[in-house]
Amino acid sequence: MIDKFDAIDALHPNCQYVRRGDELEWLDTGQSEPTEAEITAKIAELEADYTAKQYQRDRAVAYPSIADQLDQIYHDGIDAWKETIAAVKAEYPKP
Repeated sequence: MIDKFDAIDALHPNCQYVRRGDELEWLDTGQSEPTEAEITAKIAELEADYTAKQYQRDRAVAYPSIADQLDQIYHDGIDAWKETIAAVKAEYPKP
């Protein structure tokens, strides 16, 4: 789950703050602390991006291991390997 600290890190990479539970103490003097509206908008953006990339996570689990893929290429040839990869891509298409 994406939280406000993920949003803050995305809004201000390498910023300095201390996290105490759900509380935030802003320490960075070079950047201003993001507003609640900025944080809320960034959370929505990050969640939408995460949801849009579900197919990538599904494919990663479905693909054979690299060792198995190399073994298939060696024993069955590159065309058989391409068919295996294409089947996974067809099962989990890019939106």
